[in-house]
Amino acid sequence: MFDKSVYISRRKRLLEQMKDGVLLLLGNSEASCNYRDNQYQFRQDSTFLYFFGLDKPDLAAVIDAETGEEIIFGDDVDIDDIIWMGPQPLIADQAADVGVAKTAPFAKLADCLKEAQRKGRTVHFLPPYRNHNKILLHQLLGVGFDEMKERASVPFIKAVISLRHAKEPCEIAEIEKACTLGYAMHVTAMKMMRVGMREQEIVGIMEGVCRSGGVMTSFPTILSQHGETLHNHNHDAILTEGRLCVIDAGVEIDSHYCSDNTRTLPTGGKFTQKQKDVYNIVLAANDYAREACRPGITYREVHLGACTIIVQGLKNLGLLHGDVDEMVDAGVQGLFMPHGLGHNMGLDVHDMEDLGEDYVGYDPGQTRAKQLGLGSLRMARKLVAGHVITDEPGIYFIPALIEKWKKEGHNAQYINFSKLESYYDFGGIRLEDDLLIMPKGARILGPARIPITVEEIENIMYSD
Repeated sequence: MFDKSVYISRRKRLLEQMKDGVLLLLGNSEASCNYRDNQYQFRQDSTFLYFFGLDKPDLAAVIDAETGEEIIFGDDVDIDDIIWMGPQPLIADQAADVGVAKTAPFAKLADCLKEAQRKGRTVHFLPPYRNHNKILLHQLLGVGFDEMKERASVPFIKAVISLRHAKEPCEIAEIEKACTLGYAMHVTAMKMMRVGMREQEIVGIMEGVCRSGGVMTSFPTILSQHGETLHNHNHDAILTEGRLCVIDAGVEIDSHYCSDNTRTLPTGGKFTQKQKDVYNIVLAANDYAREACRPGITYREVHLGACTIIVQGLKNLGLLHGDVDEMVDAGVQGLFMPHGLGHNMGLDVHDMEDLGEDYVGYDPGQTRAKQLGLGSLRMARKLVAGHVITDEPGIYFIPALIEKWKKEGHNAQYINFSKLESYYDFGGIRLEDDLLIMPKGARILGPARIPITVEEIENIMYSD
């Protein structure tokens, strides 16, 4: 938790944009894993954390946009709770810690909102993503389950995004901590990986590093020799000589700020020449993106620039032929990188995407493309100082997708399908860094860049 002045300032700036109605912010509740008393690790709603900083379940807050009155709703523990949990601070004391003077039992929330509705006032709420809060919203406001996304307050969504997009110095310091632990996770994997190990062994040790200094991974760890499957969460394979292993993993620290990095390692510690050739194309795209990022450029432009590097590199390998700019315009790169260059990161590893990806990642007037790859770009908007984004180009050889394009003749004038057949067992490569947009450029977050060149990776994998 930050100093209470941080939360007071955030709520004040929120009210500078929201001039009428009542703002409802719901915290999260605990969720049962397989029976009521065995629960998943609690994770507070990020927007509630941003404005109120209280990391406890079953809390909600209401802010009157016209009077500025703030109320936190929650229940003090009873003796049964104390037996299992020990004494807990009073809700009033927790609220005072973040600069809120008024509290009420959770049951009073319904009365507060009904009174606002009775007076014809707008109750602004954000789109819920958990079923518990969907049910709660239905009970509190009578909103149908199929209406919640449509009836969520667009002005409220846009106001929250405008505040959370550019990170404050205190937030950047927390993200740096997460990236420091993320660095340790990935370097540990590099040092321990050996042919004959089970993928799950590496996952377990990496996540142990994460838990030693954080609360959880920022998303389920991706570690697989089938890197052509973008989000492969199966870890049951044995590491085999000559394969590539994609490791996409991040940390969420106690403050809930995140890291997200990807490295692709040769299972035996040495890249083959064929692997090096493709790897260095991805590295060049990654380096380009970092160097291109600066305030004023759109991340869509950076994405397309990275795609140009990838298409040129694949042309140099004889896998593509034709004019590079024409191929990029036609979307040929989508066959090899069917995802966007990166996303926002902060309190969420995909920051604020619960509020709507197009609101978070696209400026007014920008529209989402339909091309494979570019259409999946989560962050397209103009960069500003304070943005924290991921830079994660990749090249993947997905046999089913290649065969589909071949059968359909899609972009066939540019693609050497016969030569691609020799890459069907290649897998994939992704390289991801976390970037902070500075006033005149961008820098990688963390204590240092996680080893990334062919030479750096081979040296550290053979360091013993």
